[in-house]
Amino acid sequence: MTYKATSPEDYISQVPEERQSAIKTLRQVIKDNLPKGFEEGIQYNMIGYYVPHSVYPDGYHCDPKTPLPFMSFASQKNSVNLYHSGIYANPELHDWFIKEYPKHCKRKLDMGKSCIRFKKMDEIPFELIGELTRKMTCAEWVDIYESVLKKK
Repeated sequence: MTYKATSPEDYISQVPEERQSAIKTLRQVIKDNLPKGFEEGIQYNMIGYYVPHSVYPDGYHCDPKTPLPFMSFASQKNSVNLYHSGIYANPELHDWFIKEYPKHCKRKLDMGKSCIRFKKMDEIPFELIGELTRKMTCAEWVDIYESVLKKK
């Protein structure tokens, strides 16, 4: 589902009522654990966390006018999806998350390259997501991003 929101609060107000509590909690967990330097806003019709142009003026290589994306989440038709670019770009972080996930959730991990899907709102592992959010600083993300760009 796509929401035409102008702010995180506006986004949450458009999400189905039965998901609003989980979305609010997810947002607060990320905000409470997000390293300095990242900013929150709406990116790609989702609540996103990104490196602002004031920190990384080059922006996202696909569209330099867009701040460098880092994490985001969205309420989709059948799930709440968390996107974390660091999991995709850093194999050690990816492996750590896969190893830790079963300690926090009984449900099988439903994950793509950078997307983690949660179909049951009462089974979102908020503590694990908080830990994941803390694992990569803004400077580390920019360094990884630039090293990946150099390989292209």
